[in-house]
This record gives sequence, C-alpha cells and structure tokens, in this order.
Amino acid sequence: MKLNCVVVDDSSIQRMIIAKLVNNHQHLHLIGDFSNAIEAKNCISIHTVDLIFLDIEMPVINGFDFLDGLKIKPQIIFITSKAEYAMKAFDYDATDYLQKPIALERFNASVKRAIDLHLLRNENKEEEGEHIFIKSNLKKLKVFTSKIKWIEAYGDYVRVVTEEDSNLVLSTMKSFENDLSKDKFIRVHKSYIVNIDKIDRFNSKFAEIGVTKIPLSRNKKEDLVKALSMS
Repeated sequence: MKLNCVVVDDSSIQRMIIAKLVNNHQHLHLIGDFSNAIEAKNCISIHTVDLIFLDIEMPVINGFDFLDGLKIKPQIIFITSKAEYAMKAFDYDATDYLQKPIALERFNASVKRAIDLHLLRNENKEEEGEHIFIKSNLKKLKVFTSKIKWIEAYGDYVRVVTEEDSNLVLSTMKSFENDLSKDKFIRVHKSYIVNIDKIDRFNSKFAEIGVTKIPLSRNKKEDLVKALSMS
C-alpha cells in the first residue's frame, strides 16, 4: 500500500527536501510538488490524493486558506518553521505538524501516523459498506458486495467468487439477482452474474475479469454496454 502525496511549499529548497523524503519512503508515492496553492488545488481536482505535506506561510494563499477552499480534504501534515501555528493547525484536524528542519526519524513517525489513520478509515468504511450474508459449510459469512467478482451457477449450488476466495452456497441465481444491486451487478449469461466494476474488457463472446473469461450471451451484450456506460 502507498499513499498518494503532494508537497506544497513556496521554497524550492524545502520542496526538494520533502520530495526526496517522500520518494525514499516505501509507503509514499509522490504525485507532484507545487510552489503555490492554486497549482496544488488543480492537481487534487484531477488526481486521488491521500496526503498533503503543506507549508503554512505562502504568498497570496496560505496553507489554512488553501484548506478552506477544498471540498474534499486529504490528510494534512503541516510543515512550517514556526511553532506558533500548532494550535490552529490541529483545529484543521491535521494528522501531524512538523517543524523545519525536518529530521528523518520525525518524518517517518509522522508518515506512520498517516498510514495508520488511512487504514483505520478504510476499515471503518468497509464495515459500513453494502454487504450480504451467505451460508457456506454450515457457516454464515458476511460478504461485502464491492469485493464480489462474479457469481456462477454450480449444479444445485451457486459459487460466489470474491477478491479473497470463493464459496459454494445452496441457493439459486435468481435469489442472488434479487439480493444484489442492479446498478453494480448484471446477469451476462444464464450461469453468470458479474460485478460491473470488475470487468477489465469484453467482446461479443466473453467478459473478462482478470484472466477469467466469462461467457456472454448474445442478447446480453447490449445490456452490458449500457451498464458499463452508466457505471
């Protein structure tokens, strides 16, 4: 796992120092470094950014004003030479506050805090995510629908294939069709229901999920094209 990062600092020397620290860290990926808030905001509107290393004192738009203008706020690690901004920084729910010059050990500790918070937030989102319960091998299992790749008729059973594993369930394809969101799942064949988000490519005969080719009924191709265009 890597956090997508940007660095915003009007000092070219400081940007270079922080960018080097980011590039040398195995769990960080540098999207870009910027000398002003306007350029940084344009980048964030295009790319998914998990973490911003943000200077506070910048001309025209300072770090706090920059954050006020963001609709979606990534994690923030403030970087400044002055300790007096610390209290205000945490009013902005900052992940951390680093003072220049930045020591490697302190930088790594700050990044670890950001990674831990990122993982915790994702776990919480997963817990709240859409899910179904299936009964397999006498156990009731909670399955998040976002992780289902496809569902396959398997004799008297149905095989539910997820990102982690697969389970045989004594059920019918019709039952799964009724339980799953029609915005995300489509029956492409009498024996297959697929998660639209997992499809990598398709042609007139198959829908491909990874290396698996799933047969596509002739009369289902138009439905699949429509579903993919709306997803």
